[in-house]
Parts: sequence; structure tokens; C-alpha cells
Amino acid sequence: MKDTPPPAVPELAQDALQDSAMDQALDWLITLECADACEKAAFQAWLKADPAHAQAFAKAHAVWNGQPLIDAAHTLNTRRAPTVLQRIGRHWKHVATAAVLVIGVGSYSNVPLRLQADHLTVVGERQRLELEDGSKVLLNTNSAFSSHRVNAQSNARLYQGEAFFEVPANLEFPLVLDAGPVRVSVRDTAFAVSYLNGQAQVRVQRGDVDLRMNSVGTQMRLSAGNSVNIGPNGFGQPVKLNPQTDLAWVQGRLVFENCPMSQVLEEVRRYYPGWIVNNNEQLASVAVTGNYRLDQPLDIVRSLAHITSSSLSEFPALVILN
Repeated sequence: MKDTPPPAVPELAQDALQDSAMDQALDWLITLECADACEKAAFQAWLKADPAHAQAFAKAHAVWNGQPLIDAAHTLNTRRAPTVLQRIGRHWKHVATAAVLVIGVGSYSNVPLRLQADHLTVVGERQRLELEDGSKVLLNTNSAFSSHRVNAQSNARLYQGEAFFEVPANLEFPLVLDAGPVRVSVRDTAFAVSYLNGQAQVRVQRGDVDLRMNSVGTQMRLSAGNSVNIGPNGFGQPVKLNPQTDLAWVQGRLVFENCPMSQVLEEVRRYYPGWIVNNNEQLASVAVTGNYRLDQPLDIVRSLAHITSSSLSEFPALVILN
């Protein structure tokens, strides 16, 4: 007796399966940017579970590492002095991203985020949103965010970047937000969440925020006036919030109080669509106190150069402190 072949999968069902695999592949591309050992192991298990997974990931990976990004990086690199390029060469993907924006090759940066997020801000941009449940959101620079509502339950995800939320009191169910390693549940609260370089941070201005580690289920409640960092290993120690500096960006400002210039430049880089390079290592520990407009990052660098008597070289998408 001959074996009966398995029934053919309808074409529409095949398309749905392929779309699902591609969605998962895009999620893994984002996760692997700053994955821990457990996440890498989970990715390998997912990859082996179905041949369609490997095919989908190969397609997604090809776009992310495609020739347009490489060509853009090469084009920008050839315009710069070798001494500067040696300092930033290891960040070639970021070089390519800026090159795409500056020389008009096309927008290929953050492809997985662009395919999944409902809202994106470019470097230096802020965006105000209102969710279906009435919650107000302010997205900060270079952020990616999505939200959806099922019945009366609002769910959101911060893929990267930073956001400030004002959540009303009259919600039937709390707003649930995922940001990297942490899940946040809130109502009647004003708070900020950031997810940068694999680390999440929650800062509570008003109300209480319930936090849960997505990987191990550890929970904590964070009250108004406090801040906590969350990484792959769990919750850090809560610290007091300084709203004048920690949440100044919500008012369109960057405020520093006796902050080392290395940290100041790191923060300003988040708002400048190019590179800020410090060639004078002696400047790194200089204490900076100041109140600046975050929509004028180049003016901030010029001011820092002036107060430290440093020379400043300006090029398209590149500023060098000497």
C-alpha cells in the first residue's frame, strides 16, 4: 500500500505561515542586537524548530546587512581623515545609517523596527501621541513604539528609545507596556521609560508603577520620585529621581549639574544626526553645569568647546573637539 501524501497547505495558509515566520524573524533581529545567553539559546531553538524560520531569518538578515548600508558607510568613510575613522570604524553600521540620511542613498536603517513599529522618531525628533484609552505619550529622539487595544485592555511596546506617559485614572484595565526586559503595568500615573543598549530604565513622576521582569517573573512596585534600572540580571537598586535633570527632556531641555563632559557628550549624541568625536581625552572628566535646548545639539557642542577653550572642527554630519 502506497503512503498517502500529506494534504497540500492552501496558498493563503502558506502566506500566513510565511508572514508569521517573518514577523518572528524581525523580532529576533531586534532582540539579538543586545541579547543575553538565554535569549541566544532561545533563538537557536527557534531557528531549528522549522525550516521556514531559517529562511525567514535569512531574508530579514539580508536586508539589515544589505549592500546599500555597506556602500553608504564606505562613501562616508572615504570623506574623512583616517585618524577620525579609526576611532569610529567599529561603529560602521551607525556610520552607514547617518550616511544614508546625509547623502541620500535611501532609508535602510532600522529596517526591522520600521516594519513593526507604529510610530518612529528620527534622531533629534520628538512626537506626541494619544492612545485609544486616553493615555498621552511623548516619544523622545530615535524611538520606536507601537500600541494596540483588545477590548478595554491597552498594550504597548517600546522597541527602542525613550517615552514619557501620562496615564488617566479611569481605565478599566491598566496600560501594559513592554520595554526590553521589563513589563510595566500602570494607571493614573506619569512616568518615563527608556530602553537603550539593552538596559531599561523607569522614572516615576507621579503615582505608582508595577514592574515585572519578563524572563524570570520578578516583580516590584516603584513609587513617585524614584527611578530604577533593569537589565538582563534583574532590577537595580531604586534611587531618588531628580526631575530637574532626569526629566528635563520632556520640557525640551538638557540639564546637567556637575556632570563629566564624557557623559554630557554621550547624551548630546542622542540628538545629533551625525558624529560628535572628542579628540581631547583631557576634556572627558571636565565637570559641566548647564541648561540647553535639546533641539540645538550643535550649539551645545559649540558652547562646550567655548567654555573649555577647545577648538572645534565642523563637517557635514561630523563634529570634532580638539
